[in-house]
Amino acid sequence: MGSTGTVLRELRGAQKSAKGVSLYSRYVNRPAGRVLAAGAYRARLTPNQVTLISALFTYVALASVALVEPSWTLAVLVYAALAVGFAFDSADGQLARLTGRGGPDGEWLDHVVDCGKLLLVHTAVLISFYRFGELPSDAWLLLPLGFQLAAVVTFCAGLLREHLGKAAASAQGPSWAAAPAAPVSRVRAVALLPADYGVFCLVFLLLGAPGAFRAGYAVLAVVHTLFLAAFLAKWFRELKALRAG
Repeated sequence: MGSTGTVLRELRGAQKSAKGVSLYSRYVNRPAGRVLAAGAYRARLTPNQVTLISALFTYVALASVALVEPSWTLAVLVYAALAVGFAFDSADGQLARLTGRGGPDGEWLDHVVDCGKLLLVHTAVLISFYRFGELPSDAWLLLPLGFQLAAVVTFCAGLLREHLGKAAASAQGPSWAAAPAAPVSRVRAVALLPADYGVFCLVFLLLGAPGAFRAGYAVLAVVHTLFLAAFLAKWFRELKALRAG
């Protein structure tokens, strides 16, 4: 087993493409995940164990949102746990690529944890609104439901786009699969920041000020809904083009 520095260098060479990744994931979450992956490698953890550690941090944080009265202390603790959980979510894939121990079981587990996270985060906000929010109107209770719908549809539609695209590439043969990839765009990486889960987690730092938290959460809900509309149109056009090709 090599030194931590050696492991980190190997992990840097085994990164996924930066295409379609926001600046937060590229320069904050992936590097943090790389450090955690190196530590997990030294501790002889498996990628699936790292996925479960990610789930533990994330789910405990979200349960706290639902069950504990909002305060600035809770805000810091919840954000820290969500950020660490998200970094472990990056670490499991990096560890899998480093060790060659990735497989369909690991990918399945990772997606199950991610899907549960998207459902639970907005459910936790809904429960917090209902229990502690002193809302101006009961209509605010609809906001987490709408945000949850946008998040889950984006997640599921993105997965389907990826897998259907791979199936189409396989059917079209090696000439289609060998087409050059589009260059990584820094403008796109900046534009994707509002849709990044790591950026979304920052809103929980406002838990100590319920009004500010509601406002920030509402703004993000609108932004994510607009991104969903743009993504659905883009993915539909891409899949239609694959069929035509």
